[in-house]
Amino acid sequence: MPDNFVHFGDVEPRPGFLRAWERAKNRHALWFAECFAEFLGVFIFTVVGTGATLAYNLGSIAKLTGIGSLFSVGLSYVVGITLAVVICAPVSGAHLSPGVTIAAVIFKGFSPFKAVRYVIAQILGSFVACLVVYVQYHEQIKAATHALKLQGTFDRINFTAHGIAGSFAMYAPVGSSLKYVFFNEFVCTFLLGMVIWACIDPTNFYVPTSLLPVYIALGYGMIIWAFDPAGLATNTARDVGGRMMAIAVWGPEASGGAYAAIAALTNILAICVALVVYEALFADSSRVISPDRRIQLGAKMAESEHRNGRSTTNVSESYGSTEKVNA
Repeated sequence: MPDNFVHFGDVEPRPGFLRAWERAKNRHALWFAECFAEFLGVFIFTVVGTGATLAYNLGSIAKLTGIGSLFSVGLSYVVGITLAVVICAPVSGAHLSPGVTIAAVIFKGFSPFKAVRYVIAQILGSFVACLVVYVQYHEQIKAATHALKLQGTFDRINFTAHGIAGSFAMYAPVGSSLKYVFFNEFVCTFLLGMVIWACIDPTNFYVPTSLLPVYIALGYGMIIWAFDPAGLATNTARDVGGRMMAIAVWGPEASGGAYAAIAALTNILAICVALVVYEALFADSSRVISPDRRIQLGAKMAESEHRNGRSTTNVSESYGSTEKVNA
């Protein structure tokens, strides 16, 4: 690994009170900073994606044209995930998905105790994000609810992908068979998992480090644009957090029934299967690490050694917290 790294504090010293806080944080509260990063990352892409979805659905309910589309929803998630990874990856690695975190525990040596904290933070990020969007659109939601009740269609529409509650929580398409919804969810998330594992493979010369967030976000956009109408969740945190918010607002009727288990669990299975396939057929320890990824890994090790005042780094833990990114 390169050893000629320059630490930020050696170039631009921070004020004394920030240095004191930094030392205390690194000793006692680094876990909180990592969890907050996971919370914030999920919050960012959920606020943006949910806001775009709600705008689209409200426009459709009001029969207004030009207020969103499936393309704008997908693009909002692409932008939100890109920015979430850019902001949060330096702190937590930007897992942003329980599926990625659980796969990292099973196959990459990531700490199970840290994983529990990550998953809780991710779900809370989605829950709070949905509450924030609900408050931001409160007046428009109130008007749309009134209009649907006057038409007698509120109960029929609300808990569907095109309803108000359906903007926050995931629901199966009306009349669809759950076995086909499961198949769609598994295939889409498996493809997304392959994109993720390929992007974070340090031997993949086709993915520059600076573009990794964009490639992964485009993977999400790809499946949203192509298969969202068939029923798609892709992320346990986004699904469970949004469903908790919908239940808090609209009651048990918003639970989603049997589909809730498919939306919450299928993506975890698919992402883990994708990792098995990638490791078995695509990964190869004889390959050479790309130059920019070598610099990134070396910098992370130097950062850890500088922070902890030691000369060794738990490589698997570092890899698990800096290379795993998803949403």
